[in-house]
Amino acid sequence: MESWEHFQKWYFDYPQLGLALDLSRVNFPDGFLQSMEPRMQQAFAAMDALEKGAIANPDEKRMVGHYWLRNPDLAPTKEIRDEITRTIAEIQAFADEVHSRNQFKQLLLIGIGGSALGPQFVSRALAKRMPLHVFDNTDPDGMQHVLKGLDLKQTLVLVISKSGGTKETRNGMLEAQTAYKAAGLDFTKHAVAVTGVGSELDKVATNGGWLHRFPMWDWVGGRTSETSAVGLLPAALQGIDIRALLDGARSCDAETRSHNMLRNPSALLALTWFVIVNGKGSKDMVVLPYKDSLELFSRYLQQLIMESLGKELDLSAKRVNQGLSVFGNKGSTDQHAYIQQLREGLDNFFAVFVRVLSDIGKLQVEEGVTSGDYLDGFYQGTRQALSEKGRQSITLTLKEVSPFSIGLLIALFERTVGFYASLINVNAYHQPGVEAGKKAAESVLALQKKIMTLLPKRELTIEQIADELKATPETVFQICEHLAANNRLSKSAGGTPFAAKYALR
Repeated sequence: MESWEHFQKWYFDYPQLGLALDLSRVNFPDGFLQSMEPRMQQAFAAMDALEKGAIANPDEKRMVGHYWLRNPDLAPTKEIRDEITRTIAEIQAFADEVHSRNQFKQLLLIGIGGSALGPQFVSRALAKRMPLHVFDNTDPDGMQHVLKGLDLKQTLVLVISKSGGTKETRNGMLEAQTAYKAAGLDFTKHAVAVTGVGSELDKVATNGGWLHRFPMWDWVGGRTSETSAVGLLPAALQGIDIRALLDGARSCDAETRSHNMLRNPSALLALTWFVIVNGKGSKDMVVLPYKDSLELFSRYLQQLIMESLGKELDLSAKRVNQGLSVFGNKGSTDQHAYIQQLREGLDNFFAVFVRVLSDIGKLQVEEGVTSGDYLDGFYQGTRQALSEKGRQSITLTLKEVSPFSIGLLIALFERTVGFYASLINVNAYHQPGVEAGKKAAESVLALQKKIMTLLPKRELTIEQIADELKATPETVFQICEHLAANNRLSKSAGGTPFAAKYALR
């Protein structure tokens, strides 16, 4: 059991944010914070330059401006400032008009990655109206499942893609268009685009006469786009106070600009991650929010952190294979799932508890005890049980779940990721691995087209197809098996799975 004095030393309160940070269950070596002061000051300087419009994403020659979204006065040009202010006003006006007409009762969001994870997290935490349904994959079964739960006549569709060329989002849009046509409805009278000006999607929406178009800017990355139209539009449509959400993010940004490490919660979090994982991602982060409304927080953080920090090369082009793995669901549910291993199994993680002090329900399930008392008791018990076995943990305490507190959580972790990236010298704002995966997928689909062209009036084995197309047999096998399972190729059995012959049906 840590001493009361130790707890007080490592408990940091930010009453103006309704936030407290408990680092008392972290094993800080003596003098650690002082030794990190020079590196942290460099991180502060890098962040200051980023906010002033420096090219912070050198690979793409782009500024990184998600902090301007909640404080347009920080933007480097009047044009950007005016665009942000105008867009926020348009979002609220559009949402108000939709609500006043009362035509739409459901919301279908078509997007992927940051264009879906942030809105889903905020919706689960705060939504009051217009239930959110999502196409966030190119799985036709998943999309059909979502469509079965929709009354298309009363459903407003948001299609979100910066370039308009993201295949998963394009496929989802085509599936939705087909469903609306089958229902005898005009898709364009239900559709709104959030995209880059002049993109493929922008052209489709303009030419089709969609209800509205909202901008995505090239200086906002998908995983940091929740306070742009990507997140604010679905939030406003669901009756969430987007001004309060932006205020929470702006207030947290102001607090985390401090160059005093002990007064800056994002700096403290970044330094804590660094000491626990030895600056090399040697332990995983397990996120445990003790409130059902924060259930999707770990999924949101998974992309924000892992896509930002998981890099092969650092800024000096040195191979470092950096990263920080993020998992989690919610407490106390996970006390009946993987807490057993966290306490007694591999010591390869640290926990991030998110504790919420206020409860809505006040029913006493026992004399003087509510369900919320039990939930908080389980948080305290789990934290203590892990600590007894030397497992390290961080606790973030919020006064309540509200638009303000959700905004501050988003801003808190966005800046923590930026600081930690500076400490380990990686570019937090690009994603070359994601692009590599997309290019590999495109090559697979190009090969599939060649196979379909090769097979009419012919029946060939995998090796014969691969030889003729100068392709890898394994890839040919995977493609042919998928096509045969969907009755797009016929398959005649051979002596082994690899001796079968395929032909075009």
